[in-house]
Amino acid sequence: MKVLVVEDEPRLRHNLVKALREEGYAVDAAEDGEEGLFKADTYDYSVIILDVMMPIMNGWEMLERLRKKKSTPVLMLTARDASSDRVKGLDGGADDYLVKPFDLPELFARVRSLIRRSGGQSQSSIQLGDVLVDTRVRQVSQAGEAVPLTAREYGIVEYLATHQGKVVSRTELSEHLFDETDDSMSNLLDVHIVNIRKKLGKAFIATRRGLGFCIES
Repeated sequence: MKVLVVEDEPRLRHNLVKALREEGYAVDAAEDGEEGLFKADTYDYSVIILDVMMPIMNGWEMLERLRKKKSTPVLMLTARDASSDRVKGLDGGADDYLVKPFDLPELFARVRSLIRRSGGQSQSSIQLGDVLVDTRVRQVSQAGEAVPLTAREYGIVEYLATHQGKVVSRTELSEHLFDETDDSMSNLLDVHIVNIRKKLGKAFIATRRGLGFCIES
């Protein structure tokens, strides 16, 4: 899953990007609303974490412009905790709201919740035959036994699981898995798919020639 962090304070932006990557997310970053809107318009993200008070273009304006084009889930961050600000954010199109300072575990939980909701999932676990995907702890098990996946392998499984029965194109899958620091022209996606099939069975991920990949069970 891919997250965009739009935050003007350098230290907080760095810490958020680092923490989210350690959680296994692909992460892009922007230091103001103008740059954030450009990236949000250009790429598809699972969640956008958006600060309110920023130079050039603030979070309110970025959200307003974004909502004219995309429905990407948005979690707003702000140091302003007045109820009127929360109402403004939610009525303006934000999906969730978190006041600074905040605990990282709560941020992670809210990001997971937004991803589940955008994928039409109400539960934190997804059953796929004998494979269970637990999005709360980001773990996959098969027949009750934990299967060791890398962060990127897990990301592929989770994304396809939340789109169960649908064919996901190579481009869409790559855009939700690799961030701006990755080599998008490499064969990394194919390598990860092969490794997942070795661990969960060749039939777990189906290939639709010229279309993409899907999990059918």
